[in-house]
Amino acid sequence: MQWHLVLGFVAAVTPLTLIPGTSFTLVTQQVIAGSRSDGVRVALGSACGLLVHATFAAVGLSALVMSSARALTVVKLVGGIYLIWLGVTTWRSVRRGAEPTTRRRWRLPWAQLGGFGQGVWSNALNPKAASVYLTLTPQFLISSRPIAPQIATLAVAHVAVVLVWLLFWTSVVAVARTAIDTLRFRRGMSRLAGAVLVAFGVRTVTAS
Repeated sequence: MQWHLVLGFVAAVTPLTLIPGTSFTLVTQQVIAGSRSDGVRVALGSACGLLVHATFAAVGLSALVMSSARALTVVKLVGGIYLIWLGVTTWRSVRRGAEPTTRRRWRLPWAQLGGFGQGVWSNALNPKAASVYLTLTPQFLISSRPIAPQIATLAVAHVAVVLVWLLFWTSVVAVARTAIDTLRFRRGMSRLAGAVLVAFGVRTVTAS
């Protein structure tokens, strides 16, 4: 694949990556409530979630989902409900002094995966992440060449951009937490993260 196309794709997805979203919020919440390593797990999970969309796009499944109003609605509902669940459990954990992923009630099957699982599912169930590979990626493909290897190359570049940004933000939050490591600060940030996740979930469910 021609490198100028890869660089063009990187230039296009970087501004989208820098916009605070679900992964950004999850990293913040995990580092504040846990440690730097928890934020790293979310970042790695988010990257794997992107690879899910890249794989679907390569085999044409994403195009099928996005072209079907019913299938897209299901994806949006599941993704939105998942984010709302994360936000509610994050908020409830502040009062109970427990992590959302360690509680016995309100657990999802992948809860034992912790931050990594949250990162994977938050991106895998995000229709906007899928749209990147259906609307943006095709602009950087050469139709006369095999599509799957090109999508794989662009996906690796996308993952690299996301990881650099999320790992950088993990370090920033970790430093801030060390400087302001008070119970009030942790609770306030956890409540804020929970509210933002619920807001993202509601937006996903209600988006047209």
